[in-house]
Amino acid sequence: MDSIYVIGHKNPDTDAIVSAMAYAALNNSLGENNYVAARIGHLNTETSFLLDRFGFKPPVYLRSVRTQLSDIDYDTPPSLGQAVPVSYAWKMLHTQANSVSGLPITYEDGTIYGMVTGGRIAEQDMESVNCPIVERIPVFNLLSALEGHIINQETDFFDEISGEIIIPVSASDDILPGMIVLCGTDPAIANRAIECGASCLIFCRSELAEQYRGRSSSTCMITTTLDAYRAARMIFQAVPVGRIAFTESLVFFHLSDYLDDVRDTVLKSRFRTYPVLNEEEKVVGTISRYHLISPRRKKIVLVDHNEIGQSVSGLDQAEIIGIIDHHRLADVQTGSPVFMRNEPIGSTTSIIASMYQERGLMPSPKLAGLMAAAIISDTVMFKSPTCTPKDRQLAERLARHAGVDPEELGKAMFSRGASADKPVEALVRGDQKEFHLGSHSLAISQITTVDPEQFLARKDEIIKEMEKERAEGHYDLMMMMITNVLKAGTELLFVGDPDAIKNAFNIDHVQDHHVFLANVLSRKKQIVPAMSQIWG
Repeated sequence: MDSIYVIGHKNPDTDAIVSAMAYAALNNSLGENNYVAARIGHLNTETSFLLDRFGFKPPVYLRSVRTQLSDIDYDTPPSLGQAVPVSYAWKMLHTQANSVSGLPITYEDGTIYGMVTGGRIAEQDMESVNCPIVERIPVFNLLSALEGHIINQETDFFDEISGEIIIPVSASDDILPGMIVLCGTDPAIANRAIECGASCLIFCRSELAEQYRGRSSSTCMITTTLDAYRAARMIFQAVPVGRIAFTESLVFFHLSDYLDDVRDTVLKSRFRTYPVLNEEEKVVGTISRYHLISPRRKKIVLVDHNEIGQSVSGLDQAEIIGIIDHHRLADVQTGSPVFMRNEPIGSTTSIIASMYQERGLMPSPKLAGLMAAAIISDTVMFKSPTCTPKDRQLAERLARHAGVDPEELGKAMFSRGASADKPVEALVRGDQKEFHLGSHSLAISQITTVDPEQFLARKDEIIKEMEKERAEGHYDLMMMMITNVLKAGTELLFVGDPDAIKNAFNIDHVQDHHVFLANVLSRKKQIVPAMSQIWG
C-alpha cells in the first residue's frame, strides 16, 4: 500500500508540524496504517523543544514530491552472476512473466556489473558462425549446457576448455591440437582427435563413448545425448554471461531518481532496458520506456496551507487527496474532488482535534500535550485575533488529558522558542511565508517571543539580510514580525515601500524600517488582510 504523506508548509511552525503528526496518527488509528507525517523544512527552536518535551521524533523530511522511480511498478527480474552460462540467461529471459528484454548481471555483492539482452545473445550466437572459437569455458558450464558428463579417469583434472569447434566428416579432416572435436560413431575420428591432442572430444548420441570410459588422457572426453549440430551450438551457450554483457557506457538509475530526469535520459539512449539500484548500489529491478508512460504519483494531504508558493517542491506531480487548513483559500488546484476542511479558527491543530472528537477518539496523553502546545503557539497563548472559544476549549481539554498547565506550557515554549543568537539568515527565513496579492508579492517572517529587545538589538543586521532576501525573491515588500506575547503587539521590521505600510496600517510616520503595531499578533488575519486592502 502506497504511503500518504501529510505535509505542512515551508519553514514550518509548530502548528504545521503537529497538525501533520496528529492527522497521520488519527488516520492510522482508524486502520489506514499508511499515513506518514512529513515536513519540508527544518524545525524551529520552539518545535524542537516541544517534540523533545513530549518524546516525539521529527516527521520525515521531504525535499520534493516529484515522482521517483520508487513510485512506479518497475520489473523485478532475477539478477544473474557473471559466471552463469548464456544458456541459462536465455532461458530466464524467455520464462519471465513480464517478458523482460534484459537481465542485470551483478557482482557477488549484488552491485551492477552489466546488462544482457536477447539481442546481445543472438548477436554473439551469429558471430560464432564466422568465428567458431571459444576461450576458457568453465567445465561446469559446458557440462550443464550439453547435459553431459566427463568419462575420463581423471574427472577432476579439467577446469576450463578452449579451442576451435569442429565436426569432422572423417578422420582425414584437419584435426589440430587444441581443437574441440564433436564425434559420432566413427572410432577413427575419436582416435585421431586424441592423437592430435584435441582439448576436448565430445561423443554425441553415441555408444562409442563406452569404449573410452575410464581412459587416462590429456583430452577431456565428454558424452552427451545431444546430436552434433545442437551440441556445437550449445557450446557457445556455455560461455559465462558476464563475457557478453553490456558493461561500457552502461546507463542505470536509482530508486531516488526523479522520473522526469529519467525520462530525459532514456529518450537520449539507445538501450531498451535499464537497471535500477537502491541506496546501497545494489540492483533491485529494471525499467523500460513503457514504465514511464503512466506512473503512480505520490499521494499527499496538505495541512496548514493551501498555497503553491508555501508548499512542497514538485506539487504539480503529486496527487493531492486532502487539504486541512485555517488560512484563506489560495491557488492550489486539484485534478479531481478531494476532501477539504477549511475553518476560521486559530490553529489547524484545532481542526484536527475536532476530528478526533467527532470520531470518538482521544489522542495519547503525549500527543494530546503536543497538540495543546501547537494550539497555544498558533493563537499566541489565546491572545491572537484568530483565536476562537473553540481553540481555547480544545487546548484546555487536551492539556488536562496530558496533565499539563496551558499557561505554564505557553510561557515555557515562548521563552525557549526564539533565540536571537541564531545566524541572521536563520532569523529571517525561519518562519517565513510568501503571499501573492494581486500583482504584488509579499514575504512575511514571524518570531514570537517574550523578549523582543534581543532581536531589535540586531535590527541593522536583520534589515540588511531582508534587503538581500527581497532582491533574491523579487518581493515588493518583505516584513519581519517580532511578536511580543506579553505586550500583545508586534515590532514590525520591513524593507520596501514605506507608504504601503503607512496606508495598510493607518500610520502617519515610520522610521528606520521599523514600526510598532499594537494589538497585532496574526500574520494571516491582520497583516495579510491589511495589505490586501491596498494591493488586492
